[in-house]
Amino acid sequence: MVSFKAAVLEKCMTDRPFSKSQPLAIETIEAERPHDGEVLVRINAASLCRSDLSVITGVRAWPMPIVPGHEASGTVEEVGNGVTQLSPGDQVVLVYQAQCGACPCCVAGDAHLCEPGLAANRAGSLLTGGPRLSFKGQKLHHHMGLSAFAEMAIVSEHSLVKVDTALPPDIAALFGCAVMCGAGSVINTGRVQAGETVVIAGIGGVGASAILGARLAGAGRIIAVDPSPEKRTVAADLGATDTVTAGPGAAGEILEMTGGGADCALETAGTLEAFETAYASARRGGRVVNVGLVNPATPFALDLAAHVTSAKAVTGSYMGSCNPQVDIPKFVELYKEGRFPVDRLITHRMPLGDINTALENMAASKALRQIIIP
Repeated sequence: MVSFKAAVLEKCMTDRPFSKSQPLAIETIEAERPHDGEVLVRINAASLCRSDLSVITGVRAWPMPIVPGHEASGTVEEVGNGVTQLSPGDQVVLVYQAQCGACPCCVAGDAHLCEPGLAANRAGSLLTGGPRLSFKGQKLHHHMGLSAFAEMAIVSEHSLVKVDTALPPDIAALFGCAVMCGAGSVINTGRVQAGETVVIAGIGGVGASAILGARLAGAGRIIAVDPSPEKRTVAADLGATDTVTAGPGAAGEILEMTGGGADCALETAGTLEAFETAYASARRGGRVVNVGLVNPATPFALDLAAHVTSAKAVTGSYMGSCNPQVDIPKFVELYKEGRFPVDRLITHRMPLGDINTALENMAASKALRQIIIP
């Protein structure tokens, strides 16, 4: 067994501010040594995503108790039997869904849709089994097969992507979620082409990454939508050509300014309002990409006849339709070349002990990506 500090969530909580209610407790927990196909990773940096907040509030159901955290980088400490692609000392990006490599989706090249990986995540286990974590004799569940709000993590080797050791750990962490979900959704799912007009509804970490992705794709016009003046300023600084205040009139404003709507409109806020704005902002025959995870109980009414006559395509985007082993190294190279400045997404850095303050910043929409240093 190995012992280390981790942020433990025993029950969901909605009482705010989280900096006072303290839903996450920093505890010394234990993990089993790596089983076959598993790796012990020392977490160098983790960052917060709004999906982490949904674990805390219970908007998305997870088995409890659990150690959250699904966007991180680390260093390989120890490998189990059968691990051949990784060695102690390697720097890795943690990926929040393992890819088994053998299911129909993986074989077809859709690693982001791996069914065994998804099933393991929902069970709070690893692709290789588990849970492997415990606290005072009680099993702790893994969040997305990672549980990265901790000093260390025990994960499947198929949840890791090796990256250059020269890449700063705080930057490396961003490639595990924000980059794939944002830039990946623009490039892979939305298939944005040079010169096209793109709408991005919701400028958090993923939306900001989507702006960078739209720039990479050569979009001619990038329209950022958000209720926050500060977020709209950030969007403009990152490369948005236009910004629009979120609200009932946002889509109408976009239709007017574009002369009929965007070629591709992305919802990156995880709210029904953002999706409605994205859908209404797309031109006839345009593409709508749904990225955020709304509350599963959220209803949505679609005018089917109008949908047919508008000929819009609506696509859900999970992990930005990325193959992590292929796409993460590509995005890293673009960063190193200066063409993909993902470091600009980082707004805060703080120790693991301040994790509840970081949660409150996220809930209050006062941050893009916050880096937690264990």
